[in-house]
Amino acid sequence: MVCDLQIDAAPLSVEPGLRDLAYKALKSTITELNIYDHPGELRLDERQLSKRLGVSRTPIREALTILEHQGFVRCRPRRGVFVVKKNKGEIIDMVYACASLESMAVRLACEQASDVQLGSLRATFGAFYQTSVDHEFDSYFEARWRFCRHIASLAQCEALEGMIDHLLLHLRSAHDVIFRKNCKPIYLKEAYVAIIAALENRDADRASRLVLERGFRFACDISEYSGWFE
Repeated sequence: MVCDLQIDAAPLSVEPGLRDLAYKALKSTITELNIYDHPGELRLDERQLSKRLGVSRTPIREALTILEHQGFVRCRPRRGVFVVKKNKGEIIDMVYACASLESMAVRLACEQASDVQLGSLRATFGAFYQTSVDHEFDSYFEARWRFCRHIASLAQCEALEGMIDHLLLHLRSAHDVIFRKNCKPIYLKEAYVAIIAALENRDADRASRLVLERGFRFACDISEYSGWFE
């Protein structure tokens, strides 16, 4: 089954650098998409994208070429361009990679971030401290991915941010698919409360270890999951 991916983005203004603007618009759409919510393949149609973004097909093609080189999409001759999906084994490998990168990010954040930045984590990620069960999963889920990106920014390492962002394309959706059916928010929230406490104390060793432990548990959960994204 093939589903044409609908792009929810405003037309782009006509100005130099349309390739870069198209790239940013397409990457933003793909990275925010829960690709594993769709059992079929997700195709990007150049004509539809050109019409939707209000530019010619040339900058669209150039943007898609960049995205293909970065591993976000795959071009298939005479079939089109498809968003890349991973199998279970590949996703588990990505969990290990992301946990390793996030572990380095929290270490760097302990070194680079200001007291104000670390002290504001509780307020910024208040979902981890909520006691209400209303919309518990949704509030945690959003906070978890914002936390990962936020810590990467506090690490002040652009390369690290880029790699984590790429991995989250797949892990965010896989996390949603698994935990909406087998969710234990209390463990997940406690894990991040402990990580934030370690960051507030600039305890890089503890923060790093906690991130790795959480990543290893997520990998185990995926391994045991018998869902359709085999």
